[in-house]
Amino acid sequence: MLKALSFCTALLSMVLLQACSPATQDTERMASHHLTLSEANKLVELPLHCVETPYPYKTGAVLGSAADLKEPSVLHPVFYGCFDWHSAVHGYWSMVTLLQQYPDLEQADEVKVVLKRNLTAENVAREVDFFSKDINDSFERTYGWAWLLKLSDELHSWKDPMAKELAANLQPLADLIVERYINFLPRLVYPVRVGEHTNTAFGLSFAYDYAVNREHTELQQLIAQRAKDYFSEDKKCPIAWEPSGYDFLSPCLEEIGLMQRVLPKQQFLTWLDDFMPQLADPDYSLAVGKVSDRTDGKLVHLDGLNFSRAWNLYALANQYPQYEHLREVADKHMAHSYPNLVGDSYEGGHWLGSFAIQALNQAQQ
Repeated sequence: MLKALSFCTALLSMVLLQACSPATQDTERMASHHLTLSEANKLVELPLHCVETPYPYKTGAVLGSAADLKEPSVLHPVFYGCFDWHSAVHGYWSMVTLLQQYPDLEQADEVKVVLKRNLTAENVAREVDFFSKDINDSFERTYGWAWLLKLSDELHSWKDPMAKELAANLQPLADLIVERYINFLPRLVYPVRVGEHTNTAFGLSFAYDYAVNREHTELQQLIAQRAKDYFSEDKKCPIAWEPSGYDFLSPCLEEIGLMQRVLPKQQFLTWLDDFMPQLADPDYSLAVGKVSDRTDGKLVHLDGLNFSRAWNLYALANQYPQYEHLREVADKHMAHSYPNLVGDSYEGGHWLGSFAIQALNQAQQ
């Protein structure tokens, strides 16, 4: 497991003075930079370890008959590892993201072999067959859907001949997921505001990014309208109620992340001042989520909460100089949970790396 010292010298090239030098924590700011090759080499080990690890596995599927009792690798020949379907999806996203940023990864050849072996047109067709059954209409709605579109988006953005082929292979499943969103959102009358998988704001954020980047106007407009329908009148979000015991998403901050995407700048700032006015305070602080037992697959969710909080706070600080002070709040969340990634138990290791990578990428934008 990474120790605090190695974290201070390696992670993001951050000067994590608040984590490592108590004498200067009140006078120095943490400087966020970019993900280093050294850290990328460590982080890629997490998805490489799990994407082809078939068990333990949580199916999350509804059984229509005994015929549906099949090995996960039969039902999901691409996304059968990493304990569950959605974690496998963002495990692949992690590998693609790190390899795209760092073609010289020590494990680059191994990553490419895994991608080519599993992300085939035939395997994706079997994933599509599973989703196409009526009984699986709500499977992975909307958390897994969002990550699948994020993986597709990453493959499309990767300027590599292999990536072009992989993106084409995955596209039929991405197209099906887009159809799922378009059919579902008009029927979702009320948003889901929990801090776990079904959180509506999170489920729409990555899908909105996909729609923008892939120029899917219908999906983009639908998400923007439904986001406004759900959240535009919200005020004074009770972030003091967070976190709940198993949260890996912040209901308040995920909502901010979505509305930051869909609202014009001035309209967003006005909305934010009503929604969480305390964020404008230069001395604003937010206690990190603390994990009591990292071998418990639910309790370890709180490390994920710290990363997801961080990526939303970084996004706000990146776009709006008046919220630059929130970068320090995000840095504290990163400093608390990042040292637990490498060498941790499988309960966290099979998915937390993806959250860390998303936060690190957001920090440098």
